[in-house]
Amino acid sequence: MSVRVRFAPSPTGALHIGGVRTALYNYLFARQQGGTFILRIEDTDQARYVPGAEQYIIETLKWVGLLPDEGVGFGGDKGPYRQSDRKEIYHKYAHELVQRGHAYYAFDTPEALDVRRQSEDNFTYNHLTRNGLSNSLTLPASEVESRLQAGGPFVVRLKVEPGRQIHINDLIRGDVIFQSSELDDKVLLKADGMPTYHLANIVDDHLMEITHVIRGEEWLPSTAHHVLLYEGFGWSDTMPRFSHLPLILKPVGNGKLSKRDGAKFGIPVFPLEWTGGTAEENFSGFRDTGFMPEAVINFLALLGWHPGGEQEIFTLEELVQAFSVDHISKGGARFDYEKAKWFNQKYIQAADNAVLASYIGPLAKNKGYEATEEYLQQVAGLMKERVTFLPDFVETGYYLFEPVREYDRETFQKKWTPAIAVFFNELIGLVATFDTFNALALEEAVKHFIQEKGFKPGDVLPLLRLALAGTMKGPAVFDMAAALGREETARRLRALTQLQ
Repeated sequence: MSVRVRFAPSPTGALHIGGVRTALYNYLFARQQGGTFILRIEDTDQARYVPGAEQYIIETLKWVGLLPDEGVGFGGDKGPYRQSDRKEIYHKYAHELVQRGHAYYAFDTPEALDVRRQSEDNFTYNHLTRNGLSNSLTLPASEVESRLQAGGPFVVRLKVEPGRQIHINDLIRGDVIFQSSELDDKVLLKADGMPTYHLANIVDDHLMEITHVIRGEEWLPSTAHHVLLYEGFGWSDTMPRFSHLPLILKPVGNGKLSKRDGAKFGIPVFPLEWTGGTAEENFSGFRDTGFMPEAVINFLALLGWHPGGEQEIFTLEELVQAFSVDHISKGGARFDYEKAKWFNQKYIQAADNAVLASYIGPLAKNKGYEATEEYLQQVAGLMKERVTFLPDFVETGYYLFEPVREYDRETFQKKWTPAIAVFFNELIGLVATFDTFNALALEEAVKHFIQEKGFKPGDVLPLLRLALAGTMKGPAVFDMAAALGREETARRLRALTQLQ
């Protein structure tokens, strides 16, 4: 059977960056094995459903380039791929599991269970307590049938037998053992007719022929129940192989990275910006911060996995070739935001100027700047060694789009003299009438003029930089001048002479 994996997020809010890593590892494994990558939306918890979250998930996968072969929004012949559209399927299998003797109907009211919880410390609905509760194991068959026919509320619970060791051969963690006596009788079908995660997950994975389940560490404790469900349905022979990924830890290294850590540490922990119902539910994203999607993928790939060796920069194709579940670590991976920024810088530096121009264009337009494609590519070439985020092209490099707003006054005062003022007026005349206005020719002419007038480059070039950019940082002076053009360069030189 060919490899089939799924990414199965719940639309309960913005997709956490850890979810993107889970999608990435599933994608890499599927592509390497020549298999199928599926997107399934697990929306059975309708109380926590958040409008817009499903579209956010799909937009995220498209942005980072992890396009599913099947799934919500992508087609396929194993659907529906949205669990809320599969309600009748889960009903069928829940009742079948009861008939097979591995589940039972429970009629206990929430109020009755609350009473038990209040009267007993650590009350659990399990093999020790179920015989004293209201369910199809304790009630006469006729009464059970009568209650079901009457349409009264009930849930379906998994019947967990005590005294067993449940082994899971996790591809990352090895042999994991659970004691069935310590497990509760999980609810499989809720009173509202919706399945719980446990039932829907197993039924869907079976019907969609999932061969490998790669998911977060937080789901490891649930896997014992899932194994029992596979056994109960008689599906043990087609049970997928499990891999439970390590946690992504806070930047300080202690505890799981949470959505609140974004505000706490001033970093994005979501792929895209998310606007919630309150200010506390508004989150910045990697895309909106100014990350290239390739950099995010590279960064996430190495959060818990590394093929060995010194290589750190991987294209998506190289990741596919190098990826192996065997090299995923068991321990948590620290979310090193400085490393993420480093990846982004590297990807910006290596990017083609035309590609960067496609990012810079909308950013410039949002600022009210008008620029040709050719000029945007020039800006990309001038600035890409000097930026960390994509918006830096129009924020740090604003002076390539509009006149200088603010000058480094300290440097100006240090360098500006009456003699330099006279020289600058003459230099303006040279620049304003210079024919071959390219960087090399202009540099040669200006430096010759500086020498001819008895000055040193160090007397003049810092002031030239101030005139064009207002700061001592930035691209090479004559490259900036060539990009700005003769008239704008002369205008900025004149503006500098007006400073006092």
